[in-house]
Amino acid sequence: MIPALIRKCETARVKGDDAISCWGTGSASREFLFVEDAAKGIIAATEQLDDPQPVNLGTGNEITIKNLVELIAKLVGFDGAIQWDPTQPDGQPRRQLDTTLASELLGWQAKVGFEDGLRQTIDWWRANG
Repeated sequence: MIPALIRKCETARVKGDDAISCWGTGSASREFLFVEDAAKGIIAATEQLDDPQPVNLGTGNEITIKNLVELIAKLVGFDGAIQWDPTQPDGQPRRQLDTTLASELLGWQAKVGFEDGLRQTIDWWRANG
């Protein structure tokens, strides 16, 4: 979702579009984890766990899709309108993980802040996209 939104907002900015369209109402929320944090969590789990029990790696924080799109638009410099299409689905209302086991069993927690992770992702996309 994040790469598609970055592409959508960056393309609209470069083309000078007045608006972008997004599905649903933007009210659903999601939790996102920066790739470097995910990799470090996976390494910690492979080094420290012998038991095959599932351990959630996440931030424990969620953001609405509306706020996510607005933040990405701001970070890429797109200042056009965001038009929501409520005839399209929002998807599952919430997706947030319980990361208690990651903390208790691995001493692991996400380090990269959400906005910083988005900035790094946008910078990478601009350099490689």
